[in-house]
Amino acid sequence: MKYSNTMSLTQDSRYPPEAAKSGSHAPVDPWEEAYLRFERPEQEIQKFLKRLRRLGAAAWPKETRIVELFCGRGNSLRAWEQLGFCNLEGVDLSSRLVAKYDGPAKCYVADCRHLPFADESKDAAVVQGGLHHLVQLPQDLEQTFAEIRRVLTNDGRVLFVEPWRTQFLTFVHFLSEKHMVRRLSTKLDALATMIEHERQTYEQWLNQPQQISALAHKHFVPLHESFAWGKWNFVGKPRTGIA
Repeated sequence: MKYSNTMSLTQDSRYPPEAAKSGSHAPVDPWEEAYLRFERPEQEIQKFLKRLRRLGAAAWPKETRIVELFCGRGNSLRAWEQLGFCNLEGVDLSSRLVAKYDGPAKCYVADCRHLPFADESKDAAVVQGGLHHLVQLPQDLEQTFAEIRRVLTNDGRVLFVEPWRTQFLTFVHFLSEKHMVRRLSTKLDALATMIEHERQTYEQWLNQPQQISALAHKHFVPLHESFAWGKWNFVGKPRTGIA
């Protein structure tokens, strides 16, 4: 594992300091193990590419200073790279996942509620499946959105994609709870395992759709918002004049 582009701002509480330093000797986190087998890297990159094109992000100026929060193993950063963007940074709380990225972007092990960036230093902040891990709603989400506004320029952009309780997602949940289906589908088994290990925050997120959308509208002017295929898609710009 390479750490040359990684700067540690806060220790991942799931691992002791010595484990973070040793990398491969860190204890296996069951959620991360399931995440890593949910999709192959090339599948995940293609998913991000399709999504970014669909939401219009591929047309952003190539010099846009982008920070990807909850970047995980960095495949979202690789998607941005393939689209021609080069001013990229990533943030994730897991030192193990961040260490799996060995591309040109600079990555930080840090808390999204306390971002290691100067005021108005980024043009875009992106989250593709991480806000639903926040422990305390709405407090943690309010703090995260405030931090994102702090680091964005006034004409910056946000892009959020998070799970949302649609009929499709309800059906996927139904399938993933069937033992036989899990035996036949590695992907559904990985999804079910991730849900099992994040159930408290996952269900908390899914059960507060109105509050979450309202909070997003409080901090950001929506340019696009849609709910489809079990996802909330939001693209916006920072609101001004918020204390």
